[in-house]
Amino acid sequence: MSDRVEFFDIQAASERIRPIAHRTPVLTSRSFDTRAGVAAFFKCENLQRGGAFKIRGASNFIYSIPKDKLSRGVVSFSSGNHAQAVAIAAASVGAPATIVMPLDAPRSKVAATRGYGATVVTYDRMKEDREAIGARIASESGATIVPPFDHPWIIAGQGTAAMELLEEVGDLDALVVCIGGGGLISGSAIAAKAMRRGIHIFGVEPRDGNDTHLSFHKGERVKIPPPQTIADGLRSMQPGAVTFAIVRELVEDIVLVNDGEIREAMKFMLSRMKILAEPSGAVGPAALLFNQLPPTLKRVGVIVSGGNVDLEFLQTLGN
Repeated sequence: MSDRVEFFDIQAASERIRPIAHRTPVLTSRSFDTRAGVAAFFKCENLQRGGAFKIRGASNFIYSIPKDKLSRGVVSFSSGNHAQAVAIAAASVGAPATIVMPLDAPRSKVAATRGYGATVVTYDRMKEDREAIGARIASESGATIVPPFDHPWIIAGQGTAAMELLEEVGDLDALVVCIGGGGLISGSAIAAKAMRRGIHIFGVEPRDGNDTHLSFHKGERVKIPPPQTIADGLRSMQPGAVTFAIVRELVEDIVLVNDGEIREAMKFMLSRMKILAEPSGAVGPAALLFNQLPPTLKRVGVIVSGGNVDLEFLQTLGN
């Protein structure tokens, strides 16, 4: 199987996942535009099935698995959003799902993953290798591994979010996307560049989870220690091999925001826009609010990647 992802793969993924993934709304806010100095268009994947964009890639992958292999189940590893997405997609085809999740994953995401019918296996992210645990489970059970980002089927599925955004708001100067392992930004960049050749693609990472930023500026994949950022969905230690190649080719720059700026963006979106974004979903808006992107941009699309937040964490925003 080729690692190459083309726009027609994203178009095919859009048709494949139509029965399960919502076409999420694109929202605007005059208050945000005034504060940020741009016209921003928010693709609200926080309103997606499972509360995040991850259902797009997970369902495209699982719906592409040969039916004779589905009975042996699927296994994956995730801090939460991909976990929920795999559980939902697997349940929709009657396949058992086992998810490897870190001990410090948000409790709401662990509970939701179990609620969707998956078996959760926990691990210590500081001491254990989640991919090794997942590989062992797959070897013992015959299950198919559904990776969180570094696979063409995942990338194509994630790219459908940007495709929908550009279908609705075509004349964008730029697209701003958060980066964990790189599945969302790589798929989004392929879709956006195919639909609007001159569009600028910017990635955003938390300052304490800057593996892709470092890799992008060094020209090769860099591995960092386990990040401590509040953006739990962006704690990848190294960009994927497939995703990083796409990022290097199509992304203009990767900027950083700190946890304080992420918190402020979450508070602004919740109080002024009535949008609940999880920390990972708020890094893109934070980059605009705190002027991390070129001032020449006028019309900017922002993918709000998810909205799954523990209530206990949400209470701390007022502090």
